[in-house]
Amino acid sequence: MTREMAGALDVFYPIVPDADWLERLVPLGVRTVQLRIKGAESADVCRQITASLKVTRDYGCQLIVNDYWREAIRAGADYVHLGQEDLAAADLAAIKAAGLRLGISTHSTEELETALAATPDYVALGPIYETRLKAMKWEPQGLARIGEWKARIGELPLVAIGGITLDRAAGVLAAGAHSVAVITDFMTAPQPEERVRRWLQGAAGAAGGGRSDDH
Repeated sequence: MTREMAGALDVFYPIVPDADWLERLVPLGVRTVQLRIKGAESADVCRQITASLKVTRDYGCQLIVNDYWREAIRAGADYVHLGQEDLAAADLAAIKAAGLRLGISTHSTEELETALAATPDYVALGPIYETRLKAMKWEPQGLARIGEWKARIGELPLVAIGGITLDRAAGVLAAGAHSVAVITDFMTAPQPEERVRRWLQGAAGAAGGGRSDDH
């Protein structure tokens, strides 16, 4: 898959900690995946992004690199996702000049204004539900907030994250989310690959019988 062919976010948006996890899941039919590497040296990050790009392009999957925008540019990635602190320190002009699409995390109306000022390609909102992944200073946003965010951002894709299980996915999408970002639900499952297969089937059904390619 070339960078020109890449673009749309899938309904199911798994987040993985390294290229090994990505190589396990993408061949199952995953169409969007975020590589969220923590505490690695730049050379290792570049290596993992390059390995991930080979897999995602072979399988027609959209790769999103979390935080490491310099390495994402160097490796020729398609998307970079930034938190608010990373956004403040990032060279947005360099990201745009390199042709990378941009996703930004938001947790409050102030952060949403900051994100929109950066003209992102999608906005993420969380945590929707209480999450076990890490301590959060933000209270759960709830489904109503999804509708508020969608009204504010218009046609921009909205990614919902935080405590979303397969049983909750339909309600999250019905509230206005374009995609559901998932970590704990499949990574802590006894059989992660089987859980991902269930997500791929269930998320497609929850979205109305197929994956959305509207954006």
